[in-house]
Amino acid sequence: MEAFFRTHKYLVEHVEAPVRRNLMDEIDWNDRLIGIKGTRGVGKTTFLLQYAKEHFDTDDRQCLYVNMNNFYFQERGIADFAGDFVKHGGRVLLIDQVFKQPDWCKELRQCFDLYPQLKIVFTGSSVMRLKEENPELNGIVKSYNLRGFSFREFVNLKTGNQFHPYSLNDILCNHEHIIKEILPRVRPQHYFQDYIHHGFYPFFLEQRNFSENLLKTMNMMTEVDILLIKQIDLKYLTKIKKLFYQLAVGRPKTPNISQHATEIETSRATVMNYIKYLADARLINIIYPVGEDFPKKPSKVMLHNSNLMYAIYPNTVDRQDAMETFFVNSLWKDHTVNQANHDIDYIVDGTQRFRICNAQDMPKNHLDANTIYARYNTEVGKDNLIPLWLLGFLY
Repeated sequence: MEAFFRTHKYLVEHVEAPVRRNLMDEIDWNDRLIGIKGTRGVGKTTFLLQYAKEHFDTDDRQCLYVNMNNFYFQERGIADFAGDFVKHGGRVLLIDQVFKQPDWCKELRQCFDLYPQLKIVFTGSSVMRLKEENPELNGIVKSYNLRGFSFREFVNLKTGNQFHPYSLNDILCNHEHIIKEILPRVRPQHYFQDYIHHGFYPFFLEQRNFSENLLKTMNMMTEVDILLIKQIDLKYLTKIKKLFYQLAVGRPKTPNISQHATEIETSRATVMNYIKYLADARLINIIYPVGEDFPKKPSKVMLHNSNLMYAIYPNTVDRQDAMETFFVNSLWKDHTVNQANHDIDYIVDGTQRFRICNAQDMPKNHLDANTIYARYNTEVGKDNLIPLWLLGFLY
């Protein structure tokens, strides 16, 4: 136990969180069992350590961070360890990468039942279905998603500003006023392309090659997050990776399920399952017409965020594709995005039509009053013409 406390103190003292994540204030920390899911690389470990730093002194032994990568836990279960922690006065146990522990959901349930004075906050992969696939936790766990940096967070990091997020309704109704508050303090266009290229994943701050690091992370998403958690045999890994690459380089479009099935030598149903796994791992986004969902065939598949595009095919990224990918990714946190009839039109929350377009190529007339035109290559908007970058201030 002493070794764990020493590690906890060192990590908390040295944690660097350049941007305070809004999720920190969205979580009800009074709950006894809290799950933080998120894409690999978005900062879940930093988030746990930042919570400990904000709420406990580094010498306060009521809080302890542990990582299930520690080989110690190959011989000792979470519930057994938690019991010792409680005996030593422990009250908050922060468990990183909980899925590395066999029978982790049963262990967490046991902790919940045996130690009512103990709060557990754990992190896991976005692939995990905490309630649907783990009945032991249904009704007792509160699940949250930690996302990569929003454009707002990226701008705050780069400029030292403290811009707050806006709701979609705020942006649609008051975007001209909001822009007048932002532009005197920062020129968003100066940072937008950098965000599109490398701003979503916090590890761009590290002194390593970003693209190589992202490619490594993407491989870990398939090899660990999908295969390990979904318990898929290793021999199918090459099929999943090949399908992902085909979807990535095929640009945002309707996938040809039969063709993909032929090319990776599997069934149509398996291709659909693989697409769902890739979406759960936050490698792709799948878009459906209004009223439809999995397991039906999606109307469009695109990469989850634009950073992935530049990592996979950096020299051939289409600007329109990148802007649509940014739009879907920005809306995805709190809104439902569906495909409209037109290829570049989207329906948000079942009612509001959006079109993503280049401000420099838009016709002056014949605009649809019922459509919101989210325009790139501009910093300002008017009426139903809004600057696309402002949707990056949704979270």
